[in-house]
Amino acid sequence: MSEPPGPGQPAGQRRPELPEHDATGLDLARQIAGGVGAGGRRRRRKSSEATGRPAGPQLSGSRPDDRDPQPLGTTMDRLLSDRGWRVRVSVALLLARWPALVGPVNADHSAPESFEDGDLTVRADSTAWASSLRAMAPQVVAKLNAELGDGTVRRILVRGPDAPSWKHGPRSVRGRGPRDTYG
Repeated sequence: MSEPPGPGQPAGQRRPELPEHDATGLDLARQIAGGVGAGGRRRRRKSSEATGRPAGPQLSGSRPDDRDPQPLGTTMDRLLSDRGWRVRVSVALLLARWPALVGPVNADHSAPESFEDGDLTVRADSTAWASSLRAMAPQVVAKLNAELGDGTVRRILVRGPDAPSWKHGPRSVRGRGPRDTYG
């Protein structure tokens, strides 16, 4: 049996078999999506130089690594170690507790000034307080090294008060000037 020709179709030709009609339109949507993805213009991926991101996989695994957020304490420890500031910061933090190291009375009359190459320089109010601190310097060095590590502080240099200069002006007199306990 032959089907009658359709409108606009010459007699004697068969009408092609059409697929069954899909009322939901899913087949048509799939054909359009497949045509858009496969043909036409393709999007070009930006290079890693254009985005500013390094090339390669950027996934963080299940273990923590350097790309994960780090606690501030860990970051500061790494910075102090990398820069070689650990000893200086430890000494500065310990010297901030100067009254606990030498006692409140001695701390009222003295103050640490500098720390360089294992030598701690301390300035005293008078020569009497400087002599007192010189006498207790070995015990202070032992306390500092117990908390900072052996050999961190080698010695304490105790300085007396700064003396005023008596050598000013055109009419200065030779000699030591007025006597007092300036060091």
